[in-house]
Amino acid sequence: MSTTQIPLADLPGRPCPIAAGLEVVGERWALLVVRELGLGAHRFTDIVAGTGAPRDRVTARLKALTEAGVVERRQYQSGPDRFDYHLTESGRALVPVLDALLDWGREWAVAPDDPDLPRHRTVRSRQEAR
Repeated sequence: MSTTQIPLADLPGRPCPIAAGLEVVGERWALLVVRELGLGAHRFTDIVAGTGAPRDRVTARLKALTEAGVVERRQYQSGPDRFDYHLTESGRALVPVLDALLDWGREWAVAPDDPDLPRHRTVRSRQEAR
């Protein structure tokens, strides 16, 4: 038996854009990285702090999201070279998805008396404030 995983979009059945999208952003930390970028965190250490993810996972997600065209890496310093990260048009198009997931999570996944509930803000409102 092969250990190669078949991409979700290639599984038998009807073609599914949801499955294809999950191939890009369905990994555990991917949307949280996109959220942090949408909220204005562009430096690696800020993205790690905002997600709470292990550094190696953020590195892997940033690489995969960059390869998928969701994120772009920009050099801001040379000697030593340093880079920050920004959403592309594709990444910015995920903002309504994140906001919908936030609304769903508030309604169905987080207890109404959770003390952190009021601090959660939409990515869209943060981007509009800029």
